[in-house]
Amino acid sequence: MELPLRYILTVSELTQEIKDILEDKFPNIWVEGEISNLKIPPSGHIYFTLKDDFSQIRGVLFKMRARTLRFLPEDGLHVICRGRVSLYEKRGEYQLILEEMEPKGIGALQLAFQQMKDRLEKEGFFDPSRKKPLPLLPRAIGIVTSPTGAVIRDMIQIIQRRFENMRILLYPVRVQGDGASFEMAEGIKYFNKQLNVDVIIVGRGGGSLEDLWAFNEEVLAKAIYHSKIPVVSAVGHETDYTISDFVADLRAPTPSAAAEMVVRDKRELQRGLYYLKSRLESRMLQHLQGLRSDLSYLRRGLVDPEKRIEEYFLRVDDLFNRLRRFLLQDLSRKREKDRYLQERLLLQRLDQKMNNFRFFISEALSRLEKSTKYFLELERERTRGILGKLGSLSPLAILERGYSITRKFPSMKILRDIAQVKPGDRVEVRLHRGTLFCGVERAGEP
Repeated sequence: MELPLRYILTVSELTQEIKDILEDKFPNIWVEGEISNLKIPPSGHIYFTLKDDFSQIRGVLFKMRARTLRFLPEDGLHVICRGRVSLYEKRGEYQLILEEMEPKGIGALQLAFQQMKDRLEKEGFFDPSRKKPLPLLPRAIGIVTSPTGAVIRDMIQIIQRRFENMRILLYPVRVQGDGASFEMAEGIKYFNKQLNVDVIIVGRGGGSLEDLWAFNEEVLAKAIYHSKIPVVSAVGHETDYTISDFVADLRAPTPSAAAEMVVRDKRELQRGLYYLKSRLESRMLQHLQGLRSDLSYLRRGLVDPEKRIEEYFLRVDDLFNRLRRFLLQDLSRKREKDRYLQERLLLQRLDQKMNNFRFFISEALSRLEKSTKYFLELERERTRGILGKLGSLSPLAILERGYSITRKFPSMKILRDIAQVKPGDRVEVRLHRGTLFCGVERAGEP
């Protein structure tokens, strides 16, 4: 019996057929899930896993598609994706090749706005301490906005009405669409490079979040942040804020309000100057009147120099006489006081003096007696110490411990070596108590 022919596929052929089936069956589908294991390598492609409570599938968003995202994908974000199902042949894994991605429950633009706002706030772009004050009266105003439309006309009209000869420089840009944020950033950089204005207004009229998105781009935020000239953000959307509103030195609810904020009314300034001028004139008149009074007083005080010298002579004589009388009176008081003291000394009783002397002598004797006793006690202690040292060094004290002193007759020299005696010699042995008279029988080495 012949066996039927078997159709055998290689792994690559099987994988290719499965890939063709998947791509043909699912060329364009929408899938909902939660992002996990997100990875963005240097290539710019976005790799992640899309999962729900029971299953998961790998997904990839290539660099060209990733550039169109308004928000930054992150782990845990619930998204809705559109793409096709394919198979990665090297590992035999099926995956989603995505074309679009949007967050579920919140708009992509709103999420991108919040992400951008949180990141720039952490980097210090909104720090109030770095915001610059607007000039009191700018010499020139730079406006970065569209050259067409009602916004620029309204701002020019308001500025000219408030200060008719104010210099206005317009940097025309697009305020909507791709590349608009780069154009506005270049306008801010241009004014900072030329330094031909004192304040910059960046703005446009109102619109939807998509229309205003250029004011949420990072490139514009950085240009405002690094500007050396104060920047006013004027987007005609009073209730909502843009990123440029947070970064700018001042936020205006509308372009027209921005025009009123940067330029003070010329008539108000003139009234203020007139008021200050009036106050200055009044103060000057008061000061001049005071100077005139001082001058009049000084003139009245001027007299003939000879008369002034005569007055000084008279004053000196008067002071000399007063000083002489004072000295005589003081000398008389001192003499009286001296006589009084002398009388007091003479009236003092002699026995009082003797009692004082006796008291002083008694005190002196008492102190002398105490000092003598103290000195004698010190000397006794010192003598006892010396006697103790002498006793410890005395030969008698050594004999008391069992030693003896031997001397040879008849010279009575103290013997220290056996070579000094020979058998038959007579010696004297001194003990602690008594003396021995002995004869030498023999001498031996120690």
